[in-house]
Order: sequence, then structure tokens, then C-alpha cells
Amino acid sequence: MAALGKLNDPLIYWFNSHPNPPVAIISDFFLGWTLHLATHLNIPRITFYSSGVFLGSVFNSIWNNVEKVKSLSEVEFGDLHGSPVFKQEHLPSLFKRYVKSDPDWEFVKDGMIANGKSWGCVFNSFDALEAEHVRCFQTQVRHGRVFSVGPLSLTGPDVSGRGYSGSGSNPNDQMVLSWLDGCSDGSVLYVCFGSQKLLKKEQMEALAVGLEKSGTRFIWVVKPGTAQQHEDGYGVVPDGFEERVAGRGLVIKGWAPQVLILSHKAVGGFLSHCGWNSVLEGIVDGVMILGWPMEADQFVNARLLVEEMGVGVRVCEGDDSVPDSDELGRVIAESMSDGGGLKLRAKELKEKALAAVSNGGSSIKDMDRLVAEINKLGSK
Repeated sequence: MAALGKLNDPLIYWFNSHPNPPVAIISDFFLGWTLHLATHLNIPRITFYSSGVFLGSVFNSIWNNVEKVKSLSEVEFGDLHGSPVFKQEHLPSLFKRYVKSDPDWEFVKDGMIANGKSWGCVFNSFDALEAEHVRCFQTQVRHGRVFSVGPLSLTGPDVSGRGYSGSGSNPNDQMVLSWLDGCSDGSVLYVCFGSQKLLKKEQMEALAVGLEKSGTRFIWVVKPGTAQQHEDGYGVVPDGFEERVAGRGLVIKGWAPQVLILSHKAVGGFLSHCGWNSVLEGIVDGVMILGWPMEADQFVNARLLVEEMGVGVRVCEGDDSVPDSDELGRVIAESMSDGGGLKLRAKELKEKALAAVSNGGSSIKDMDRLVAEINKLGSK
């Protein structure tokens, strides 16, 4: 992040030499330093958050009160919707790694604070999911130029593939889809923890036993590690597990066509780390989420899904935690049987997400409002 700040001077040179320079800067929330660039160029800066609004509000609170927040074992956000409370270890990873007086980390802190001072903010979210958090965020930044334009995976001329999600033409994709075709509607649990997290030996064993005891059909995507990690048990599926669950469970080692899988009618649940992209993919495909938040923004996202929207349930917390296999199996079985109405609420939230990006929907209206505001800047 600090290294990208070195682009400041080249961008000023480019801007000053351009015959028709931009009227505004839209930049990612990891590039908070561009607010100072925009101020120097006398144009507005708009922050783009690839995350949710709830996280944006949490960031505004903690980065503006670093010393106080760092001193607490539990942090209550009384000014946010629902007055959420998070343990210190459940705060966003970027904040936890902050080191006072370190030049690079002070640069990061300055950028995070700058995001809340930007002229406008755009989020990959939608009104039915985070309307109350939008209102809190608007109060924090003291203006109404906050735009929820997601889920962005549903926008564009052709959303059938939705990015690098698999086309169905790959032989491996076909194998997975054929397997799913033989399963009853809503009967399969999809298990995946993103592209970065590798489970340790004890976690792999506990998850395997939990899946086996649940009696539920499942697809488990296992991230491959290095040779040394494999030797230490990271990402290693327990011996005999695949044979014991043959026919009921499918283990994919490596990349999997996540969106194709989630969108299949046989999939009814998603055991996830609750990264924002995975959260939105689960929502737009109408599956309930079994959350195992581990780091970054995931604890914030899990609270939104579980306590606020009622479309998820926690099964574990923490990147080093090992779930109780009996309890995990019970929660999986109970959730997939839908005793608590999770699947119904997930289906309802899907319809709201689709409505948001349809003609006249809240996200379309916010996008139109954003474009209108930028056009006003261009006419000045």
C-alpha cells in the first residue's frame, strides 16, 4: 500500500500534461492517499469499497480512535446500527497489524482516515442488505454521497459466467455439475474457505469428521499447499475419508467453479470464511451460509449475516480454532434440514438482491445518482 503512494508524482505529471484531464478520481479504499492527490489537483476523490458498508463504518470508527480501541479487549460501537460489540482479536486484520510510529503503517492509517473524508463513497452492496448501515455511514461522513451499487457480480451485459467462475465447458466443471444433477434440490452443502486460507491438520480432521457425522451431501474444496505445508498436515484430507463418504461427498483439490456450484439448484448451503465476495455470491444464489470467520473483514460480515439478516449461523470462529466435530455435524444437519427457516430467508434475500440491480431497483438508482453527480462535476 505504501509503495503505491510513490505513484503520486507521476500521476500529477500525467494529469497536468493531459489535454482533457479527469474531473474526479475514483479509487479503491486501500488507496486512501489519492485523496491528497485529488486535493492537490483540485478535483473530488470518490472512494470505492469492494466490501460492505458495515465494514466501512467500522473502519471509520477504529482508525479515528486507534489508541483507545487498541487498549480495549472488547470494542462496542455504540454509534453504529445495532451497537455491535467485537473482541479485539475479531477486528479487521489490517487494523490489528498497525504499528504506531512505523512510517509505512502511519501511511496506511492516514489513508484509511482519508477514505472517510472523500467527496463520495461507492460500495459493492445493496439497500436491502445494508440500508441501516448506509444511514450510519452517512452520519459519520456528514454527507449523502454514499452509493450502494451492488451486487456488482449481477451487473453488466452478460452475467451468466460472472467472471472467473467457470463456464461449464471444462471437463472438471462438467464432472461437478453432473454429480450435482444427481442430488435433490437444496440437499448439498458447499464448503470452501477462499483462495488464501489453508486449514491446519487438526482443523482438516475436525471438519472431515463433522461432515461425515452430519449425514449431509457436500462438496468440499481443499486448497493445495506447498510440499512443506502438506508434510505438516496443512490442507491434507484425512486418510480414508473420501472412501467413506463416496457418493455422498465430493472433494475437489484445487480450484473449483464456485459460482457455477452455488447457482446449482442442488446446493442449499455454503460453509464459508465469510469473505465479502463469497458472501455476495452466496446471497445472489440464495443459499444460507454457515460461517467460520477467520480474519480480515470476516467477523464483521458474519455478524451481518447471522445476527442482522438471519441467513446464516456460526459454526466456528478464528483462524486457529478447531471446531467440535459432534457439534459441527449437528449444526450442519440441522441447518440443512432448515428447521430455523434459514433457507427461506436466504431465498428472500436473493430476490431482493436481484431486484436491486433490476430496472428501477435501489442499486440502479444509486448508480444513476452517482453518474448524475459526476456529470455535474464535468459541467463546471
